[in-house]
Amino acid sequence: MTRLTLATIFLAPVLYCQTYFPPSGKWEKKSPAELGFDAAKLQEAIDFAQANGSKWDFDKDQVRVFGTPVGPLPKSRAATNGIILRHGYIAAQFGDVKANDPVYSVAKSFLSTVCSIAVARGLIKDVNDPVAKYIHDGGYDSPHNAKITWKNHLQQESEWEGEMWGKNADFVGHEQFGAGERKPRAIQDPGTFYEYNDVRINRFSLSLLRLFGRPLGDVLKTEIMDPIGASSEWKWVPYNNSTVDINGKKIGSVSGGTRWGGGLWINSEDLARFGLLILNHGKWGKRQIVSAAWLKDAVTPSEHGPDYGYLWWLNTKQKQWPHGPASSFAALGNGSNTIWIDPDHELVFVWHWYENRSMDGMIQRLMAAVQ
Repeated sequence: MTRLTLATIFLAPVLYCQTYFPPSGKWEKKSPAELGFDAAKLQEAIDFAQANGSKWDFDKDQVRVFGTPVGPLPKSRAATNGIILRHGYIAAQFGDVKANDPVYSVAKSFLSTVCSIAVARGLIKDVNDPVAKYIHDGGYDSPHNAKITWKNHLQQESEWEGEMWGKNADFVGHEQFGAGERKPRAIQDPGTFYEYNDVRINRFSLSLLRLFGRPLGDVLKTEIMDPIGASSEWKWVPYNNSTVDINGKKIGSVSGGTRWGGGLWINSEDLARFGLLILNHGKWGKRQIVSAAWLKDAVTPSEHGPDYGYLWWLNTKQKQWPHGPASSFAALGNGSNTIWIDPDHELVFVWHWYENRSMDGMIQRLMAAVQ
């Protein structure tokens, strides 16, 4: 056996198994072949992505779909763009990956991760504790709301009753909720019924704000985004009417999406860094930033949700993405916007502004490209 062949054998595991964590402001790229992709098939996937850009228009669609906004919205957005990572390296990218646009409900997965910091610090002793044990602002005073736990909020099973920032949790009324309006229904006991509900998520966000006593965007920046080398360009935008008094300071409570404006405005590069952190069980290089135990719980299916964890969408039944591994999961937002994570193949795929029906087709092409 030649020396070259031996070198190839011993270097290959390093090339394909050792994860790369990009330093701030830099990101190393490798050829598709070096990262175990069929280059032609990967290009087919990129071509597919670029051909399936979103038609979402803020002026035409926002009020029609979601109702009256209560927060700011951009006047325009970038075209479809994204990044494909394998083992931390950029295998391919397309479009303007530095455009900081709203990512809608992708923010929910960030909110979940901020909650993990509260648990790690002991601000929350147990996610099964009632929120009313910690928060005393009137939001959990009723006998019904007093039963709600942190875990109920994380799994969208809180059934919280009330109004947040001019929006009632019942979602009744076309003017306020657009095509998302709902018919009145009987409220169930907390922890027994799943409903995707941004009003209740906004209540959860305010509760976390009161725990930390400082803007959740600051917590995200100092505890997660700065340590992973993210840019300083992203922002978490509150509603126009969501300012509260925290220890004598006026602070805007952020939302778990951009359903009514505001929300997390961030680019594909920063989303990819966050996805890489989650893929690696909360570890960045040698530093454990997010609890690995938390992330394991976060991607465990809830009892009543549609394959849903702690504000992460799962694929354990392969219903979300039939062509993706059962272990894959994602942060999903309207528009559509996605951080898709595939632990089986050490992949992170960020896709900003695409037609929702296209996601499984894109995953099908990515899986075909992996060698």
